[in-house]
Amino acid sequence: MSSIKGKILWVDDEIELLKPHIILLNQRGFETDTATNGEDAIEMVKKCHYDLIFLDEMMVGISGLETLSYLKAIDPIAPVVMVTKNEAESVMEDAIGRKIDDYLTKPVNPTQILLACKKFIESDRIEKEKFTQDYLSGFAQLSMKMLEPLNWGDWKDIYVKLVDWSIELDRHSEEGLHQTLQDKWKECNAEFSKFVESNYRDWINHPDDDRSDENPILSPHVSDNFVLPHLKNGQKVFYFVVDCMRLDQWLMMKELLSPYYTFKTNYYSSILPTATPYARNAIFAGLFPQDIKKYFPQWWNVDSNTEDHKQNAYEKELLETWLERRRIKTGGKVGFVKIFDTDFGKKIERELNDYLDNTITAVVINAVDMIAHSRSDYAILKEIAPDESAYRSLTRSWFRHSSLFGMLKALSQQKDIKVIITTDHGAIRCLRGVKVLGDRDTSTNLRYKFGKNVKADKRHAMQISNPNDYKIPSIGVTVNNIIAKEDFYFVYPTDYHQFLNRYRDSFQHGGISLEEMIVPVIELEQR
Repeated sequence: MSSIKGKILWVDDEIELLKPHIILLNQRGFETDTATNGEDAIEMVKKCHYDLIFLDEMMVGISGLETLSYLKAIDPIAPVVMVTKNEAESVMEDAIGRKIDDYLTKPVNPTQILLACKKFIESDRIEKEKFTQDYLSGFAQLSMKMLEPLNWGDWKDIYVKLVDWSIELDRHSEEGLHQTLQDKWKECNAEFSKFVESNYRDWINHPDDDRSDENPILSPHVSDNFVLPHLKNGQKVFYFVVDCMRLDQWLMMKELLSPYYTFKTNYYSSILPTATPYARNAIFAGLFPQDIKKYFPQWWNVDSNTEDHKQNAYEKELLETWLERRRIKTGGKVGFVKIFDTDFGKKIERELNDYLDNTITAVVINAVDMIAHSRSDYAILKEIAPDESAYRSLTRSWFRHSSLFGMLKALSQQKDIKVIITTDHGAIRCLRGVKVLGDRDTSTNLRYKFGKNVKADKRHAMQISNPNDYKIPSIGVTVNNIIAKEDFYFVYPTDYHQFLNRYRDSFQHGGISLEEMIVPVIELEQR
């Protein structure tokens, strides 16, 4: 006889009438115990854990509902299926209130019983087998596709597929599949880096009105493509920009928002370097960094090693100039909020009604970026989120209790307001260090650097000798830029091993990778 699939307890005061079902369950590999009353069932559950309990609702002695309360107190995780002749709504509500897992109406048939067993005992195995089958098939298709010439649209589809597999694997403990997927991520990022290095200059010089699978929407085009049409239609817009939000992190948030919204998801490519001072200024200005410095030099201070939040100090002004250039009449009703800490976020959530009459309200959320950076500085955060799966879980936990979630729930009641969520770039888990050479004035970023004659191994970093070719402001004749590829991060030769170990396995941005460059723009529709 094959191994036992699961252990079942069936409680019914007419158990003899159910013998055919008991025999069927035993034949299908389920070990089945029986009880004829609630008292006996309670004692049996005290001594043994059951994978599934069928419980009669009407019995001599204590009722099924009373027995249910005792059983759940003894073994909260054991699923209980109520079997009843009574279809009264009040009985069903009472059973649900006492945490019934499912119910069947008498007379039950073999199909109902076996379906319940599959649902509560075999569902994990069935899902795992189906996922493994689909994964191996999809993996083979992806490997074949990687042999073909790929465009931006292809890479976007590959990235979405890799993210979907990663999230699905969070639910399974197949170490072999985890390793093959990690290897595929690494392979794809290596090829994607080559692809970007070959095509990026064509993207940034392509006409803005001809974006397709060949030429992606870029950071300066995001507001034009996804915000402007709603403003022109007279809609009020709440525009959330979550700093450093990856696609997998958004999907964690989406699960919690699903009761309140439906979603239309698009994708764009963050500009290089995929860093907040460049990418987020470009989003609000609707301009490449080179043009921001040219037309608004008073609002561009990214060329010095100042703190990031100071390098993005004029986003509201840049947004207002974009609105003026697009001839959007706001009547002065433009809101701009940056949320750096919990208390201020809760304050904005409480005062949300004050922003509802604005033509547009832009809200920058820094928490996700802070989680990424804090993880490399605080050992406890690395212990809480030791890998990608746990990092997603940490994001979900933060979002559940965040002011962002509170604001979005409140806005779900405002049918006349369009809600848009995006990010300036993602982040990649950096696992490999590469030596970089530069003088003391070279910028300190781990994924991109600018300075006099700064250089690193060309296999691991894209060299930019003329920043103007990439619409990056030029600082001086001898100043060039390097941008890390794949999961590499820059380390100086001085104290090399100390800093190599310090930043290994940290989430960083600024470079070239699927996770940093392919980012979502989501239009939310209130249910």
